Parts: sequence; structure tokens; C-alpha cells
Amino acid sequence: MRVKSDLPSALYRAEQVRALDRLAIESFALPGAVLMERAGAAVVRQVIEHWADAEEVIVLCGGGNNGGDGYVIARLAKEAGYRVRLFQLSDRSKLQGDARLMADAFHEMGGEEELFHPFSADHAVIIDAILGTGLERPVEGRWADVIHHINHLDAPVVAVDIPSGLHSDSGRILGVAVEADITVSFIALKQGMFTSAGPECCGEIYFDSLDIPRQIYHSEAPAACAIDWSSQSALLKPRRRTAHKGDCGHLLVVGGAPGFSGAARMAAEAAARSGAGLVSVATHPEHAALLNQGRPELMVHAVLSVADLQPLLERATVVALGPGLGCSDWGCELYATVLATSLPIILDADGLNLLAESPSNRVNWVLTPHPGEAARLLDCNSSDIQNDRFSAVAELQRRYGGVAVLKGAGTLIQPMEDEIPLLCRAGNPGMASGGMGDLLTGIIAALVAQGLSQEDAATAGVALHSEAADLAAEAGERGMLATDLLPFIRQLLNGG
Repeated sequence: MRVKSDLPSALYRAEQVRALDRLAIESFALPGAVLMERAGAAVVRQVIEHWADAEEVIVLCGGGNNGGDGYVIARLAKEAGYRVRLFQLSDRSKLQGDARLMADAFHEMGGEEELFHPFSADHAVIIDAILGTGLERPVEGRWADVIHHINHLDAPVVAVDIPSGLHSDSGRILGVAVEADITVSFIALKQGMFTSAGPECCGEIYFDSLDIPRQIYHSEAPAACAIDWSSQSALLKPRRRTAHKGDCGHLLVVGGAPGFSGAARMAAEAAARSGAGLVSVATHPEHAALLNQGRPELMVHAVLSVADLQPLLERATVVALGPGLGCSDWGCELYATVLATSLPIILDADGLNLLAESPSNRVNWVLTPHPGEAARLLDCNSSDIQNDRFSAVAELQRRYGGVAVLKGAGTLIQPMEDEIPLLCRAGNPGMASGGMGDLLTGIIAALVAQGLSQEDAATAGVALHSEAADLAAEAGERGMLATDLLPFIRQLLNGG
């Protein structure tokens, strides 16, 4: 999914969007037919902008208002000079209200419709106006066959409001979902479009408010808020000219069991590149002497026992706990020792696995699980996490306290309880490689070391990490390494 910078940050659940739509119609005398006309026009504008040389527009209509939008699109596309084919997947005689009016208008201008049958789509654009935002049950039978057919055609697909089969609130696929090239969404953005399967199904997202009065939005508080680096970078104020390393915090990375020194090294180097004044690493003696080769600024300490760790904790401002820690007796002892302190903690990797074995609740930590780790923390399957990431991140925070960060496509941040979740729309598939999470741990810890609150450090850290990954991906997503992000992290932190 490519995210346009001009998209609104407010994200809503489907029922909220329906309430906004209803308020526009009932309280501001804005006819539903007018909104439907505007929605259709918004889609046709995108078709013309992206595929002006297409010869045909193929519209697939369902039986509700989404299908009504489809009839408007078919009529306007025909007026724009495209050859138009319209497949009605429901029973046109059962159309009601505005959808029926738009179907009649299409027929009055000479439009015809067909019952669905497999079709070719050479030099065509396909319009998905099948199912809307209210879908709650799996797509089955003939409807599923239609979506499978669309997905197997070599033609661009435009989803109307949301791809059919995608759950508006969670982003999970209900059986099968349309894989669109672009999605044109109306009135308000739906939160499920940006996480779980949403990015894969939506393609490039465009938004049109349909010119509803702005005051309507005051009636519904957003269910979530999207963040990016441009919105978070202001949290890091310029340094005072007299600043010294002591002003920027002393971060301690605890991890790196035998065979896993790389995770601790990457977390530490990311912390240093993110501006921490001092970065120490408490790691296993087996590789302590080697860990800072090539990065001598890292202060590496061989830690064999709790007695070795204690003096390092006394000098630390914040602890990044877990990268490469392992779950052996050595890792367990270090983990328990860190938790016994009052220091703020960024907990990741094996630290999260140990937490799952012995749950506890803490105010001053940030948890950064991927779906597999989150499943262990919540005693469920990773598919359960992905099916409702918003509920999962809220439950992580409720159960364990602090700030919860659920990594993945559309990373979610749940601040303190009862606050709305935040969603990062940046990032790319190149981040699906080892070490990316270690970098994020180091970044967030470094921001806490420099004085940001846990919530601000988590949101700014996630946004910085994802933006750096998008810059690194300009050289190609496949084969991108975690350490490729480091130059861009420094660049972004300094206004680049």
C-alpha cells in the first residue's frame, strides 16, 4: 500500500461512518442521491487520471448503496467516452431508494446490465462496487466466485469505498476480498484499511469527503489516529548549544546470548544513531570483546551474573531488554534483575517471551511484540491477533500496562488505557527481515533516554523507523537489511 501524504489522520469504524452519513442527510438536508452522485464522480475522476487510455470500464454492482455508487460510475464513465459493461450481482428489481434511482438513470441513458459470467478485461478498468462497509460475515458462494475471478484478471481494479470482503474495522479478510489497485474512500477513512490485510487489499488509497459540512465530524470522535514522521518529528526539539552527553541519557541494552550477539548490537547502534548520549551493552562474556568492533562508541560489558549487571543498572537512564537475550538461566536471571529496578524498560524479543511465561503489569515500560509474540502474551494464535489487531493491542496494554506497540503492517500503538490507538501508515514489505525489531527497540529506548515520555517515544520511534525504512526501500525492498536504515535514521532526526 502506498500512502498519500494528504490523507486525513482521523480513522473511524464503519458504524461511525454510517452515523456521519446519516447526519449529513438528516440534519443538513443533503440528499443521499447527491452524496451517491459525488461518490461516483470521485471514482471516475481517479479512473480518468490513472487510466485515461483504457477502452472499457467494467462495473460490478451489489444490491446496496455500494451498488448504487456503481450505477453512477457506469453512467459517468459512459458519458466520459468509455465503453461500459455493468454486471448486476443481485436482483435489480429489489433495489431500493437512491440505489434504485441511480440504476434507473443509467438505463434511461441507454445503459444495459448483464448477469454475471466470467469475462475478459483487456484494456479495461474493473470497478468493485459489490459489497460495502457493513459486511460482517464471510463472503461465500457466487459472491466469492466473482471476487476470485476479479483477482485473477490482469486488469486494474478500483474499489469503491472499501474492497469487497475486507472488514472495515479490523482489516481482516472475510473469506475472500478484492485486491484493488486503488481504493477511493468516502466521508471518513475506515481504520481497517490500514492494518492487517487492509494495505494488501486497498492498494493506493484516495479520499473524498463528498463535501459534507465539516461540523459533522464533531459528532464522532475518531476511533484511531494515523501518525507519520511529519506529524511526530516535532516531538524532538533542537538541542541546546551547551548540551553534553549526560543530558541525552545513558541507555543500557541487555541481551545477546551466545549466538545472538547481532540483535543486541543492532539495538545498541540504532540507539546511538537515534541520539542517546551514552550506550552501554550488557552481554554474554563469550562475545563481549567482539561486539563493538566497527562501532567503538558502544561500551560493551561482559556480564556473567547478576553481580556484573547491577552496577550497570545503577548508571542507566533506561533499559532496552530482550534483543537476543534467550530464555536460558543466564537470560532469565538478567531479565528478573532488570524488572526488579524502577528504570523505564523497552521490552522486546525474548524479554516478551519471558513475560508471557510469568505475566506482570508495569506502568513504565513499552512492549513491542510482533504478532507471534503478542499471541504468546495473550495466550492465543497469531491469526487471532491479526484478525483484530485493534482489540489485541488494547488487551496487551490492559493486561500488562505501560504502552503497547503491535508491530506489523499498520503498526499500532496503544498508549495508556482509555486513549485511542495510533496507527502508523508508513513502512514497506522490505522490513520483513531479521533485525528490524531490534532497531525499533533501540530507537524507542534512545528517545526515552533523551527525555520523551513513553507514549511520545513509542509513537515517534515507530514513525521514524518506518520512514527510514521507506527511504531505504528506494534502493529496492527485496534484500533490504535492518542496518540499511541507520543512515536514514540520523538524517531524519536532523531534519533531512
